[in-house]
Amino acid sequence: MKKLLLAALVAAMPLAAFAADPVVNPARLATDIKVLASDAFEGRGPATPGEAKTVGWIIGQMIAAGLEPGGDLKDGQRAWTQDVPLGRFEMKGPVSSSFSVGGQQIALTQGEQIAIRASLTNVDAVTLANTPVVFAGYGVDAPERKWNDFAGMDVKGKIVIVLINDPDFESGKGDFGGKAMTYYGRWTYKYEQAARLGAAGLIIVHETGPASYGWATVKNSNTNVMFDIVRDKPGEVHPPVEAWIQRDTAVDLFRRAGLDFEALKKKAAKRGFKPVELPGVTFSASFNVDHQVIVSKNVVGVLPGTTRPDERLFFTAHWDHLGVGLPDATGDRIYNGAVDNATGIAALLELGRMYAAAPRTERSIVFLAVTAEEKGLLGSEYYAANPLYPLSTTVADLNMDGFSPTGPARDYTTSGDGKVSLQDDLVAALTAHGRTFTPDPVPEAGHFFRSDHFPFAKRGVPAISVGPGENLVVGGVAAGKAYSDMYIKDRYHQPADEWSNDWDLSGMSADLGLLYGLGLDLANSRRWPEWQAGSEFKATRDASAGERN
Repeated sequence: MKKLLLAALVAAMPLAAFAADPVVNPARLATDIKVLASDAFEGRGPATPGEAKTVGWIIGQMIAAGLEPGGDLKDGQRAWTQDVPLGRFEMKGPVSSSFSVGGQQIALTQGEQIAIRASLTNVDAVTLANTPVVFAGYGVDAPERKWNDFAGMDVKGKIVIVLINDPDFESGKGDFGGKAMTYYGRWTYKYEQAARLGAAGLIIVHETGPASYGWATVKNSNTNVMFDIVRDKPGEVHPPVEAWIQRDTAVDLFRRAGLDFEALKKKAAKRGFKPVELPGVTFSASFNVDHQVIVSKNVVGVLPGTTRPDERLFFTAHWDHLGVGLPDATGDRIYNGAVDNATGIAALLELGRMYAAAPRTERSIVFLAVTAEEKGLLGSEYYAANPLYPLSTTVADLNMDGFSPTGPARDYTTSGDGKVSLQDDLVAALTAHGRTFTPDPVPEAGHFFRSDHFPFAKRGVPAISVGPGENLVVGGVAAGKAYSDMYIKDRYHQPADEWSNDWDLSGMSADLGLLYGLGLDLANSRRWPEWQAGSEFKATRDASAGERN
């Protein structure tokens, strides 16, 4: 009955409010999502049989859609894929770790109290014994903000414990932009900074609010096979030990050392904080690592432009998920990744079909399905560092990472605030379709740094990651937020992110109609989207202005 009422309500709304020509068939989207998120694809892990099946299936769909191959040049011809060499790192055997406080050993269970990542430093084994431990606040060294959490202490050879997010997170105001996360708040930065200082390891204290996800996500994302781009000197960006620890475990550790975790956390939020050694505390760990270089694949389809083929608009989405990992409470070990990101690949393919069925655009359109997003945006990072087509004449990147299965929404959003005219173009398209733009509702989650548009953006290419808003036609913001909260808590990076027959993809269909129109306008125009004044990416883009007409 509820579905009938919803269908009637949507049918009664003005078409312009939720769709744009051509109308997308939700059933076709459902078919693609169900295939990609099926157990047969084994969670689409890179360097697994699931990758071979996924890549082959995507290529088949691109061929059927009428796209042309746009990948690596081989014997003078473009292939359908771009080779992405990656380091693959997997724990072998047991993982042993413990703290010692005043001579008393506190054993830690991998995946429960602590989540240690397979070392990305190209070593066969890591062994630390009785290593001193220090607390370094948020682990930030930001000279331009006159902020250094490491001031006055040499952390070389030590284990550093830090907090997640920025010093502004709790108060919402300060030197780091308030609630909106800067790159200093990302876990990737914190590990990189520890490596630059020569630390033996860095352990991040997990708290659900500032991390924006629960411990289950941390455990599932960090205790399985890890990947990285191939580096000559990996130790310059990765310390030997990278880990997360449960908040309660950290609080207990500090208490045993005679320290007040909450009091130190408050001090860490203020300029002038100095690192604190945990008296009488040491850390030990031992584990073996199997490391090798594998070649994963980005999949690239192209529709060449008619008059300006060397100017290219990109649509991107990541095809990978977490593969097969630790079982959940039901024993399910396959991380199907239905929302994240079978929906994005289904959208990418459907847009390819739509553009291929229409008259060719003046500029070329590239459909890039990237690998290893879940391992740190590695597929898009590799492409942006080794572009198949010049970044200077790449018009823009519209990235798609997770569409909602909750029906149509009145609004639309992006991951973070891009400060780019491309976002203004999106707002104009929304207005034309009777919808509104809602800024990222959780800027403190750092979403701008967590999707595949970011490697393009940091190299100057105007780029945004788009997504549905939370103001649902049925249920409003309350219903949309309730679904978002439930998804993050119970499904994100968990085996429960599966296809469900009660999904309503009419909203996703409308979103794709809108993106189609936005892309059509960009692909047939002479405009070049630009970064706004104050954007950290503007100077990089401006430096290549002479290469654009």
